Amino acid sequence: METLLLPLLLLAVFYLILIRPQQKQRREIAQLQAALVPGSRVLTGSGLIATIVAIENDEVVLEVAPGVTNRYVRRAVVRVVPDETAADRVEEPVVDDTGVPGGDDQPAPRPVTDRTNRDDGPGTSP
Repeated sequence: METLLLPLLLLAVFYLILIRPQQKQRREIAQLQAALVPGSRVLTGSGLIATIVAIENDEVVLEVAPGVTNRYVRRAVVRVVPDETAADRVEEPVVDDTGVPGGDDQPAPRPVTDRTNRDDGPGTSP
């Protein structure tokens, strides 16, 4: 009896730790894909962020740039991306005509110097 208890316990733990959470995640993604509507910003499995233009059966038409659309299978959509607000945007660093980040009020970066001793070959010692 004790010999059967350990394998059954391991199967139960395996189910609770791995299988059940994965089933829940699949169910949530299926619900998300079923509830897609045109105008939503979405993320595909390949990392493409686009806006849904149309939904046709099992396919979605995504606008990746103004006037540029791609057709994807509905299952490729993995997440709805919330609209970006002004507070969420990251400020780009200011770059002046010299190409130095920060403009004139920032000190110029120090040049990188080669600190290796290239005269020493293999097998030579000081």
